[in-house]
Amino acid sequence: MATELAKRDGKSASQLAGKYLTFGIQGESYGIDVLQVREIIRLIGITVVPQMPAYVRGVINLRGKIIPVMDLRLRFGFSEITDTELTCIVVVQVQLPDGKVTPMGLVVDGVEEVINIAAGDIEETPDFGVTIATEYILGMAKIKDTVKTLLAVDRIIAAESLLQSIQRAALAAPAPAATSPQQLQK
Repeated sequence: MATELAKRDGKSASQLAGKYLTFGIQGESYGIDVLQVREIIRLIGITVVPQMPAYVRGVINLRGKIIPVMDLRLRFGFSEITDTELTCIVVVQVQLPDGKVTPMGLVVDGVEEVINIAAGDIEETPDFGVTIATEYILGMAKIKDTVKTLLAVDRIIAAESLLQSIQRAALAAPAPAATSPQQLQK
């Protein structure tokens, strides 16, 4: 198992072990390395940017910084649903192929918990066949009676067309309004 994981991502199960933020999409559980999570915010107004793929909802102004927002439900090919009180944005730090680190918002159906996943609980990604893209899946974690899919956030956004869309969104977004220090404290 560890050698198969190492071939996929250059990481062994022991290297994948650690703390993960888990969240739900379409009734399934997913996890991302907690070290990539910057913050979790309630769903706020998202400015739509024209000519973006459907899964790029637009951008938000988070304390004066423009952050692109991707809907993971749509990115994974699930149907669109109405947002609920549990729908939130997980702001992550993503490393782009050029080495630049940038914040990105990920809309999820709801956050579950932060859990510690041991190496023995991580299995390799099953082979779904040649037509199914699984390069963004690090492995599958067996937690109690459930399976949580561990995601490589950098790879979810690394598709060339997506990167170009995100860069266009950030450039096309209106500049954030100037804020005083008193407004930032509110």
